[in-house]
Amino acid sequence: MPISEDVVVVGGGVAGSVAALAAAETGASVRVVTYKKSTLRHASGLIDVLGYTPDGDAPLADPFEGLDALPEGHPYHIVGEEGIREGLATFDDVVGEEYLGAHTDANALVPTHGGAVKPSARYPKAAAGGVASDDRDMLLVGFESMTDFEASLAADHLDAAGVPFEVSGVTIEFPRSFRADAKLTRFAKALDTDEEVGGRGTREALASAVEPHLDGAERVGFPSLLGDDHRHEVRADMEAYLGAEVFEVPMGPPSLPGLRLEDLLFDALDEAGVRISSGNKAVGYETDDGEISAVVVDRKGREVPYHAGAVVLATGGLVGKGITSSREGIREPLFDCYVPHPDDRYDWFVEDAFGDHPFTSFGVSPDDRLRPTRPDGHAEFENLFAAGGVVGGANVAAEKSASGVSLATGVVAGREAGESA
Repeated sequence: MPISEDVVVVGGGVAGSVAALAAAETGASVRVVTYKKSTLRHASGLIDVLGYTPDGDAPLADPFEGLDALPEGHPYHIVGEEGIREGLATFDDVVGEEYLGAHTDANALVPTHGGAVKPSARYPKAAAGGVASDDRDMLLVGFESMTDFEASLAADHLDAAGVPFEVSGVTIEFPRSFRADAKLTRFAKALDTDEEVGGRGTREALASAVEPHLDGAERVGFPSLLGDDHRHEVRADMEAYLGAEVFEVPMGPPSLPGLRLEDLLFDALDEAGVRISSGNKAVGYETDDGEISAVVVDRKGREVPYHAGAVVLATGGLVGKGITSSREGIREPLFDCYVPHPDDRYDWFVEDAFGDHPFTSFGVSPDDRLRPTRPDGHAEFENLFAAGGVVGGANVAAEKSASGVSLATGVVAGREAGESA
């Protein structure tokens, strides 16, 4: 039987997942095609909408107040404030009580593993105790076997940033001994199952190792490894043992908060009846009268057409390989969509390593329906829509807007695809 859906979404990250959910809400049948693991496992799990404007040095208290300062062609100007709020509402429905921040437009200032403070519109409940607007004293705890989080250094960075509380850091041994290259999930599992250590559980043993270093701190931050399936129970037990609020510090890859978010998104896709084809790479497409009729997928060396009434391209930017570069230029590799960029590759960047590099905003140029356009401004294909990092016009790393752009463009592109299929 030929594979046929109303909408095929290529890419399984935040943008692709939200696009699939939005398309399914229109009543369309939807399939997500994803090849590799999503970049969520490399992400902090924080949801940023807009942390900084191009000309602003201070973090934005309200991301919506900075929208007018964004450059022409920014994805937010295409989807509008309504699209941003719709994307956030979809996200809130997916994550439920696992995330906080939906009660206000204000950004929360959430410390990260390097001691930076990130303006975030939504943040995991497990990270709530660490927000920098709280004036309670803080202790950060690192582990000798984990080099990704130097607690004392992170504490020094927070102090230098002028946070309104005393913060200190300590490095201790984790109660269980693991191989030097043990995965983060191994630590989480030991706390999930509360494995016995010297006649007591891992949670109690860990709290006992931390307690001598509290020195009056009312909240304690650990790397984001405090359990997975039983994470709420782990934190509650740790708080009871320590007599202080316990929170997780968002980490780099591999990121448990990112993996948890991925699980929540895929559970929502399953509940919405979205079909998921994972491990299969989209390698081409078929057309019919100016529209895409099928996405061609490599299934163990056999090219199979996935027929669709509409397609959402959500393959990511330069990091996710949704946009590729070579000496010949910048291109979108699947549908060969036009990516505006200077012909001279030396104009893709500036000399200042921390400057405003043009390549950071490379991506397809969408019309007002989020369809990638050709140089003449006309849509590449009538039924192809784009979402997330593949969309150009935003320096999401500098703006701290990656998740917001993915949510907003995802929900709009998915709805447009579903309604046009």
